[in-house]
Amino acid sequence: MTEISMKAAGIDTGKIWLDVATYPVSDKQKVPNNADGWQTLADWLERQGIGRVGIEASGGYERDVIAYLHQRGFEVVLLQPRQVRAFGLYKLRRAKNDQLDAALIAECAARSDARCHAPDSRLIAFGEWLLFIEQIEADIACLKTRERFTDRRILEKIDRSIGELKSRCKAQLALLQAAVREHDDLARKLDLIESIDGIGIRTALTLVILMPELGRVDREEIAALTGVAPYDDQSGKREGERHIAGGRARVRRALFNAALPASQRWNETLVELYGRLTAKGKSHKAALIACVRKLIIFANTVVKRQTPWTKSAPQQNSCA
Repeated sequence: MTEISMKAAGIDTGKIWLDVATYPVSDKQKVPNNADGWQTLADWLERQGIGRVGIEASGGYERDVIAYLHQRGFEVVLLQPRQVRAFGLYKLRRAKNDQLDAALIAECAARSDARCHAPDSRLIAFGEWLLFIEQIEADIACLKTRERFTDRRILEKIDRSIGELKSRCKAQLALLQAAVREHDDLARKLDLIESIDGIGIRTALTLVILMPELGRVDREEIAALTGVAPYDDQSGKREGERHIAGGRARVRRALFNAALPASQRWNETLVELYGRLTAKGKSHKAALIACVRKLIIFANTVVKRQTPWTKSAPQQNSCA
C-alpha cells in the first residue's frame, strides 16, 4: 500500500467532548466542544504541524468547530459516518471507542481528496428556521391524519389547532423569506429558482438554504446530492433495475411536493416528460422521480447561467 506523507488529525465529535487523534503519528487529545476547547484544539494542532483535519458529521454538533477551524486556516474534510464505517471495514478494524474512531477518521482524512468548504453562517441559521417550519407542517399533517372522532367538541378543537398552526406556518414562512431577501445574493438566487414553472416560494427557499452547491456543480452532481441520480444494479448476466439512493431528504421531499402538480399541469416540459415516460410503461413513481431530477437540474442551470426560466427558449430550459 502506498505510504501517505500527509499529516492529518481526526475528530470524533460528541455533544460535550471532542476526541482527537493524529496520523501517521498517533498523538491524542481531548477537549470540550465549546469555544475554549476549540481554541485549545487549534493551538495544539498547530504545534503538531497539522494542516488537514477530518471530522465526522454528527447531527450538527460538528458545525461550530468546523467554522472555527476554517477561521484558523485549517483544511477540513467532512466525512459521512458511512464513509468512516466503510474505511474501518476495509482496515479490518473491529474495536470501537472514541479515541479509536478519532484515529480512524484521521487516517481516512489523510487518504481522502474531499474538501469541506467554509460553512455559510447565514444558511446555518436559516436552515434551523426552515426546520422549525417543517416541524410545524409535520404537526399539521399529524393532526389531519389522527383517528377520526365523532364528538363535535373534539373535532372543533382539532380544526382550531390546525388553523392556528397553518397561520403560524404562513407567518414564519413570510418572515423567513423577508430575512433571506435582505441578502442580495440570496435574493437573486431565490428569484431565479422561483422563476421556474412549478416551483413556488416554499420549494425555492428550501433549495436556496439547503442546496448551496446550486450553480457550482454539474447536472450529475446536483442530482446525486439531491438523491435522485439513477444508479446501475448490474452484475454478470443479471441486469437489475436502476435505483436512486442517498442524498438530502429535506430537499428531495420539497421537490417531490413541487414536481407532482408541476408534472400534471404547471410545467409544460415536465407534463410532456411525465406523459412520455408513463406511455412507455414507466410507473407513476419512476416518472415522478424523473420529473424531480429535471426540476433540480433546471434550478442548477438557471443559477449557473444567472438567467431566469423562459418559456420562449425551450432549448435552454431543457438543460441539454
